[in-house]
Amino acid sequence: MDTPLRTVRTNIVQSIRAFRVPDLQEAAQALGHHFLYANLAQAQSKQDVLDLIAQQFILPTHVGKNFDALYDVLTDPLHKSGPQPGFIAVLEHIPANAKFDKEAREQLLDIFRDAADYWGDRKIPFRCFYSFL
Repeated sequence: MDTPLRTVRTNIVQSIRAFRVPDLQEAAQALGHHFLYANLAQAQSKQDVLDLIAQQFILPTHVGKNFDALYDVLTDPLHKSGPQPGFIAVLEHIPANAKFDKEAREQLLDIFRDAADYWGDRKIPFRCFYSFL
């Protein structure tokens, strides 16, 4: 695989570090994977984060209710809809403030870690890259 992901495990949640969003989008296209992108720079609270992810990932509106709903929509319904080629998700500029503190950030990333595990059990790549604001 001649992509920026050749050295990245197939089921992981990690800091975006040296990766650029356009390169990740190109890699997703080359691999035939779904590309999910959310820019969370305008989010101030957990509700804002959930709403922006639901809007920008083009997910059902109920996802904006809580983290459990986000996990649910990232896993089982997609699995039941048929074979999936893989996923590259980017959560850019996760807020770091009093309304979205370290605990909330970890809960959000845990949802994506759990989704990576879910898809890993099914031998489907799920990579999530994130950055903090």
